[in-house]
Amino acid sequence: MSEIAQTPKPPYYAVIFSSHRTDGDNGYSEMAARMVELASKQPGFLGVESARDGLGITVSYWNSQEAIHNWKRNAEHQTAQKFGHQKWYSTFRVRVAKVEREYGI
Repeated sequence: MSEIAQTPKPPYYAVIFSSHRTDGDNGYSEMAARMVELASKQPGFLGVESARDGLGITVSYWNSQEAIHNWKRNAEHQTAQKFGHQKWYSTFRVRVAKVEREYGI
């Protein structure tokens, strides 16, 4: 992902996923692409940004905490989370924040 997400006027929510990967792909790239595709179809999804250079950071944007909760409970997403715990990440953190201000050029 190389685009900056076009988000609406705040407030909205950001889910920040920071991670270190294990060695090898092991199906990760395919699943990551599928998760972006699936998330983009979820009610309340606003956009996503991602970068990886050793430390990976993916930020997904949502219109409500309910939308975030529903995404976390999505069955296919839960399968991806299970694989992440088992084989793709050596460590990770998830942070949820309310975006109250945004500016840029």
